[in-house]
Amino acid sequence: MTIEGRTILAEIGSGQVWGSPNYRWISRNDAVFAVLREYRPDIIESLCPWVLPWIAIRHRWRFPDTALVAGYRTDFPNAHVYRVMRDLAGHAPASFFRNLAYGYAALTYNRFDRVYTLNREAERMLHGLGQTNTGLLGLGVDIDQFSPDHRDPGFRAALGLPETGGPLLIYAGRIDNEKRADMLVAMFKALPADLGAAMVLVGDGKLRPQLQEEARGLPIAFPGFEADRKALARALASSDIYVSGMADETFGISVLEAQASGLPVVGVASGAMVERVPPDAGLLGPAGDTAAMAANVVRLWRGDYAGARQRSLTLANAHNRWQHTFEQLIKEEYTAALQARDARRARGFGLPTRRALDVS
Repeated sequence: MTIEGRTILAEIGSGQVWGSPNYRWISRNDAVFAVLREYRPDIIESLCPWVLPWIAIRHRWRFPDTALVAGYRTDFPNAHVYRVMRDLAGHAPASFFRNLAYGYAALTYNRFDRVYTLNREAERMLHGLGQTNTGLLGLGVDIDQFSPDHRDPGFRAALGLPETGGPLLIYAGRIDNEKRADMLVAMFKALPADLGAAMVLVGDGKLRPQLQEEARGLPIAFPGFEADRKALARALASSDIYVSGMADETFGISVLEAQASGLPVVGVASGAMVERVPPDAGLLGPAGDTAAMAANVVRLWRGDYAGARQRSLTLANAHNRWQHTFEQLIKEEYTAALQARDARRARGFGLPTRRALDVS
């Protein structure tokens, strides 16, 4: 427990999810309940779709003046359920379990006073599940931190990559199944040799050793996770095209950071990528189609690359709005949750009519 002025940071240990170094599954529910009982927050914001929302819901059973806000930041029925089950059992069973997951989402989020999403597609999905008190929260990018001004001519050589006159492709994020990092190596192998491309995958994850082996002998660098934001900004600004195979982005903050660095984007026409990358600032293809992605890299590099680069910068400038993001979160999303709580209390419904899942 760390207390600094008005900030209280409570850290509760939990074990890793099997097979993933990036996720943890909270199991010490009693410790979470104890923190909530001690500090009695007016508003609880939950970003997790699994155990923690039900801890919040059950806490409100005991303290009805609590307002609950959920941030729908991961399209978990697709990213966590469908795509995993499809690889294990095929499309039909995966679709069945995805539908169950959407039913679970309705059961969960309809108990919250306010739910915000990061893209319009997710907001429409929540409306279809019966959640009407929703908001669309826009995120942003710091265009001073991420800028073409940080380009380093020696970056490629520092990674041990050859200078061939072709584009340097870059991806920054987890190197795992959810982010479809494997698609990028397969895409790179489909590029024509005369393009002279090289690629750098910045990040870590369970697929990294496998992909390093698959990329042996190719001009692909795996520098690992980069905690220094200045170093990440230098990496982006020193590259030419941002690539991503992630089909379930809910906002795509890494895409915005790449655009602020002057990079057009080659990605997939799914999730928030469609909102982040208009046709004149990059190219999107079918999810999972490595041949189409490779063709789009070639088309972008040999087409109006300079124009796409300039339009990417223009898009990023329009999202230079972190202060507005937090103002919206506090003044609109939290305020709407408090108003919904007051309306609920005025109707005499201090507690939800259906009992919350017992996670105590």
